[in-house]
Amino acid sequence: MLHIEFTTDLGARVTVDVENATQLLDTQRQYGRLGWTSGDIPSGGYQFPLDNESDFDWHLIGARKWTSPDGEELVIHKGHAYRRRELEAVDSRKMKLPAAVKYSRGAKSTDPEHIREKSDGEFEYVTLAIFRGGKRQERYATPNRPAASTQNAPAQTTARPAPTRPAPTQPRPAPARADDEPPF
Repeated sequence: MLHIEFTTDLGARVTVDVENATQLLDTQRQYGRLGWTSGDIPSGGYQFPLDNESDFDWHLIGARKWTSPDGEELVIHKGHAYRRRELEAVDSRKMKLPAAVKYSRGAKSTDPEHIREKSDGEFEYVTLAIFRGGKRQERYATPNRPAASTQNAPAQTTARPAPTRPAPTQPRPAPARADDEPPF
């Protein structure tokens, strides 16, 4: 039996038991939809393959996509809004880096020192996630949604068992979609 410790969106710590490692990501998705997180942002942000950026399942880290009233697509994580930034490849004598997509925000005085990064000048920022290089990992993709690069590929036939829930005693109205809710 595995134990995952989540922090709820209100700061409570909750331990969830998972029977085996194959259920781990599904459990993280389930509680991540509620805004619960199972870890702290690592220094430099979470690292994922670039090919996963288009259909990445943000619920895995307790985040979600949101579109601002101005039409800007953001990722909301623990009440902070992270912007999508495209980084060009770097090829110099000192450093070689492939192109990347980064989700970051300006740092605040309350942010831990280990996650703050300095840019040119005195500006500091915090990176939530960076997508660079690497080989695509299907386990990071949003379930039941084809990737942008594989839309013409045949559909996967692996079925996942539906979670069992007791039937409600009275009809309930359909819940609002999390993507349509304001972030704060």
